[in-house]
Amino acid sequence: MSEFSMSRRSLLAGAAALPMAAGLGITKASAAGHMQGPQIPRVNRFGVGDFEVTTMLVGSRTVDEPQGIFGMNVSAEEFAEVSAEARIPIDKAQFFFTPTLVNTGAELILFDTGLNGAATAQAVEMAGYSADAVTHVVLTHMHGDHIGGLMTGGAETFANAAYITGQVEFDHWSAAGNEGFDNNVAPLAEKMSFLGDGDSVTSGITAMAAFGHTPGHMTFMLDSNDQQLLILADLTNHYVWSLAHPDWEVRFDMDKSAAAASRRNVLGMLATDAVPFIGYHMPFPGVGYVETRGDGFHYVPHSYQLLL
Repeated sequence: MSEFSMSRRSLLAGAAALPMAAGLGITKASAAGHMQGPQIPRVNRFGVGDFEVTTMLVGSRTVDEPQGIFGMNVSAEEFAEVSAEARIPIDKAQFFFTPTLVNTGAELILFDTGLNGAATAQAVEMAGYSADAVTHVVLTHMHGDHIGGLMTGGAETFANAAYITGQVEFDHWSAAGNEGFDNNVAPLAEKMSFLGDGDSVTSGITAMAAFGHTPGHMTFMLDSNDQQLLILADLTNHYVWSLAHPDWEVRFDMDKSAAAASRRNVLGMLATDAVPFIGYHMPFPGVGYVETRGDGFHYVPHSYQLLL
């Protein structure tokens, strides 16, 4: 008999001994203890070539009536059918907020900053770094859940960082009179540099325009030692109701037709080239792959490929 096998006799003997636990003072209540509630890991790290990439969960919340956000241009019946096929409810959805750290060996680059500077700084510390160690902060776009962590108590959260963002995005929000921009981004304008489609953050990290969610929304391709990964940001904000169905309208997309076109273009490229991605609002750790399915796509969560 191998050490991993067990005879029917030993199984029955073990079962017979179970009632004796009551005589030892072990009750169901004391054995179970108090409920702890759901728990989600906060930090996930893996390699992309010579880069070390860490996704960090800085927040998660439950949202009611998700069709008020996703699939606004489809019927309630279609929304319910698609949701049932994916085994997800139609009355609630869970949102995730996931900035990314990229350690190139020479730089420590933070992509997006969450809603709150203290929470994001804590996540960076949980990832093994201090906020002062961040050398660059890259903003994919300027919705509040991406720029809210730039400042903490009126001071820079990442005091030693240079700031990088898209020129089109910055120009739009600087003229829009937006409170979040005025409070968090404008004070840092003199420390910012700006890029366009195809420009580099640093060697091996390239900006790729994916406009629509916001006027200048950018994604970023990591390319190191023959491995690639795309930081997708908010190109697609749900693995079923947006990624799988790229033409479904999303309330937060400022230009809905342009956003749908960007989704089809970028997701098609990822599926064809088998490139993994990080999605800011995907279920944590936010890392996965895309494959084509019918007229749309299908999300394949990362398992262990990037750990090897």
